[in-house]
Amino acid sequence: MNMAVTDRIDLMPPEFADGLADWSSTDGTPGSPTYENSPTATLVASDPDFGSCLELQKDTATKSLRYMGEVPVFPGVYLEISARIKVLSGALPSVRVAGWAGAAGGVHVTGVTEVGPNVALSQHGRIFTVKGIIGSGLRTGVDMVWGAAPDYGHFGLDLIGDVGGVVRIESIQIRDVTSYFHRKLMDWVDVRDYGAVGDGVTDDITAFELADAAAQGRGLLVSAGTYFLSKNCTINARCRFEGTVILPDDKRLALTRSFDLPTYVDAFGDETLGLKKALQALFNFTDHESLDMCGLRVQLDKPLDVQAAVANKNTFANRRVLRNGQLEAVDSPNWTPDVITATAGYSSSNNLTLTNVSNIASIALGSLVSGAGVGREIYVRAIDEGAGTVTLSQPLHSAAAQQSYTFTRFKYLLDFSGFKSVQRFQIEDVEFLCSGFSSGVMLAQDGLAWHIRDCWFTKPADRGITSIGDGCNGMSIDGNEFLSDEYDTPVQNRTSVAFNTNKNDIKVRNNRAVRFKHFGVLNGGGHIISGNHFWQGDDSVDGERSAGIVLTQKSCKTTFVGNYVDNCWLELNNEHDVKTDATATTGAFGTLSVTGNIFTAGGVPAWFSYLRLAPFGANHRIDGLSVQGNCFKSIGGSVIDRVDAVETTEGSIDHTATVDVTFAGNSFDAVAYRTQNPALVRVEQTSANADWTKALDDRLPFGGLALAVDSIVSQGALTDANGTETFPQACAALQQGVSGREIRVHWPQAVKGVVHVVARSDMPA
Repeated sequence: MNMAVTDRIDLMPPEFADGLADWSSTDGTPGSPTYENSPTATLVASDPDFGSCLELQKDTATKSLRYMGEVPVFPGVYLEISARIKVLSGALPSVRVAGWAGAAGGVHVTGVTEVGPNVALSQHGRIFTVKGIIGSGLRTGVDMVWGAAPDYGHFGLDLIGDVGGVVRIESIQIRDVTSYFHRKLMDWVDVRDYGAVGDGVTDDITAFELADAAAQGRGLLVSAGTYFLSKNCTINARCRFEGTVILPDDKRLALTRSFDLPTYVDAFGDETLGLKKALQALFNFTDHESLDMCGLRVQLDKPLDVQAAVANKNTFANRRVLRNGQLEAVDSPNWTPDVITATAGYSSSNNLTLTNVSNIASIALGSLVSGAGVGREIYVRAIDEGAGTVTLSQPLHSAAAQQSYTFTRFKYLLDFSGFKSVQRFQIEDVEFLCSGFSSGVMLAQDGLAWHIRDCWFTKPADRGITSIGDGCNGMSIDGNEFLSDEYDTPVQNRTSVAFNTNKNDIKVRNNRAVRFKHFGVLNGGGHIISGNHFWQGDDSVDGERSAGIVLTQKSCKTTFVGNYVDNCWLELNNEHDVKTDATATTGAFGTLSVTGNIFTAGGVPAWFSYLRLAPFGANHRIDGLSVQGNCFKSIGGSVIDRVDAVETTEGSIDHTATVDVTFAGNSFDAVAYRTQNPALVRVEQTSANADWTKALDDRLPFGGLALAVDSIVSQGALTDANGTETFPQACAALQQGVSGREIRVHWPQAVKGVVHVVARSDMPA
């Protein structure tokens, strides 16, 4: 770089032989005295060493010589002022390069160094060379650091020391020596060349802004040092950090063309701080929709509170993505869950609120609530200390009016709970390496359309993904791997849950989960659960098992398709409703389609089943339940009684009101009773009788009653007691026997033979 070449700027002062009117005896500013006609200055036409030169008599303690022309200075440019000088006679002075820093309008820029190092003229007649370099940056070899404020300078020499000497000075040279400090064809600019100090104290924000503006397509180098930036800083050039920056917590560094995690880690010199600052920028500028971790692993010794890192907002609605890296929890007491016990009041008329909560100041937002009458995966959604109330994510099914509760706050690698709402946030290709210390991700209090895909949740201590409110609305959980930290723990002792949801329209697709207490607990409806493989067994024989997927909205409007369900069951219940006896207005268990799944188990007792209804409250109905084309297989010598069951600990089903249940086209292996609806059964009577009875307990689903018969067809001819063929018309009597699960085929006369009966446990809608 050379301004004389690239910008055609003439830096060189005129020779002394051209006259002394351009040379000041003070600071070189307009109106200052010149050496024209000065008795102490003489032009020498032909010195044997210098040729044409200037002879000065030193008559003052500091004898100044300044070129009155305005020599331009620019950030990033370095100028060398030099001259050759000798003492003819008299006292031997010292000499130094000097200048006067000026800005627009002739303003003197103060606070900068305007003199170079002294050179002692120690011998008469000897030629000395004096040099000084001026430039904007604090670099080794720069004698006068001017920063970015000056626009020009008046340059020359100072003679200092004893008076009475006579010196001769060759014409002063000024040239661009930027190439001393940079490659000649450099494709970057350095913030130090624009006045950055890098001492960790001086505010370098202006230098960063000037360097970025000057880059013009080139890269920006933040050379070694620690740079304090007092306010938000946006850098539009590509960045490379040898040094680091310091910003206040609430100030942002936006690297618009180098927006990736490794660059932020370089910028702040710390992985955790770099991630926080990168997330802060992600939520605050629109040039990038995603933060690429570039495969970097960030080790965390405590939860990363994303809202606290962002700091300036608690709602966000634009699509943002975090991708391609690993977050690892390292052993630390900061991961220990906070556990608080408190008493509180509860009323079904205000079913999302605990009132008169004791010890409320100690309860943390996002705590799991447990206690008598409390369903699974209920969290603290909001806290009002003044009112003494806690808002819950779901109602309590049968809590007492006043009782004790336990509030457990798990700790998450990424915690978004400080946000009131976050919409369209996406996490992809990130491993949450929880290592048994931490949980994975806690969602915001409210939100919409999160996507978490192709991630690994490795050994979460308590939870993989947690929704404490409506932040899960419309969420997609796709292609993830959930590996439990409770692999060797018996099922009955496990506590971990891969994920939970509270709202509608969840898509859970193509995930794999290993040995959690539950794979998922889902409230709301409109879910699509497909292509997942989850297994939850242990190594015990005839051991306990648990639900894999729990649907807690009884009319759930959900498809469960193509899943591999291993050593666990699919459960439909209403544990997140206040427990009441069912009425016509509370809805029925149903709008659930279970199609084309693989259900398998081994080492289970005979009572184990794959599909379960668990009503809370008496006399609930079933309406709209389809189980078709599934494979049910028990392995390892296990034989189970049936694949379906009703859990009656907390409630019951009114089977007389069952509507639209289809249980057909399924295959069974090592299952004693093959459930069907409609059920095709063979009824054989070996002695003539007018009433033939058939029990359907082994066929009708979920303990249903024999509510209808579609057809009765004889297999071959019927005969009377004498063996004479007869062709009578039969009718069916329903809900027979003590259980109501028998049918009676009634004939107008006593007959014997075989008939096929199609019976149903449901009525037409």
